[in-house]
Amino acid sequence: MPPTALKLLAPAKLNLHLSIVGRRSDGYHLLETLMVKLDLADRLVLALKGRGIHLDIQGADLPAGEENLVVRAARVFFEAAGIEPAVEIILEKHIPVAAGLGGGSSDAAAALKGLNELYGSPLTQDRLLDLGLSLGADVPFFICPETTAAASGIGEELSPGPVMSETFYFVLLNPGWPLSTRWVYENCNLKLTSRHKGLIYSQVNEGSFTISRVLHNDLESVVIPRYPEVKAMKDHLLAEGAVEALMTGSGPTVFGVFLRRDEAKQARIRLNGLERGKWVAIMTRNL
Repeated sequence: MPPTALKLLAPAKLNLHLSIVGRRSDGYHLLETLMVKLDLADRLVLALKGRGIHLDIQGADLPAGEENLVVRAARVFFEAAGIEPAVEIILEKHIPVAAGLGGGSSDAAAALKGLNELYGSPLTQDRLLDLGLSLGADVPFFICPETTAAASGIGEELSPGPVMSETFYFVLLNPGWPLSTRWVYENCNLKLTSRHKGLIYSQVNEGSFTISRVLHNDLESVVIPRYPEVKAMKDHLLAEGAVEALMTGSGPTVFGVFLRRDEAKQARIRLNGLERGKWVAIMTRNL
């Protein structure tokens, strides 16, 4: 018999590589990206009780109505399954908001998977992936069990990523302000991005994969000229000993790659609270 309540983790992600390779007629940009899930995660508690869909958010000042992706995920699940909505969800936020870390998409994916389990799996994995894509291009990645994935199209065409047998420690540096994904893509000039079409797929097999070779983000060419603070954060991470530093997704969060846990921990301590206390540094690792 299915449980009546579940506790779930919704992991953050990093884009180790993001190339813009084209644009569809409807305006959506075509990507080639390599994503990795992190042990930094939001927490969700789903309980089958009451009537309707009720969301309580802890740790962030976010809307809890229909504009929230978790509520929308629950709504499309109940519609697809033909079930009358009856769930209470507690969302405990740990992933910075509007930071390029996929927190909202991961929360939505966790809600879809959790509700499907609570109701005895009325929807197939493929159906969940379709529902996830209707909510956002990153959602299917979080529905899939793989911890890394290469994605193309608008992000929905997924293939398993490399086996990251080595543990990498990432120090995430967030400037304390959000950045609109829509603004970033609307201002993306394909002529200015140094596109690496096909590069990512030639380098993600286990035999040739090295993290330093794949690190690239075309969207830095959009964000850094308007927000030079992003470049300053990268420079600080490199000065603290990161072997590489990169903006993730559409930003503004940047990450530094460290090979040793103690070095990453010291960098996090030194970087946390810089820029008059606004910068937030978080240490995490790949799953």
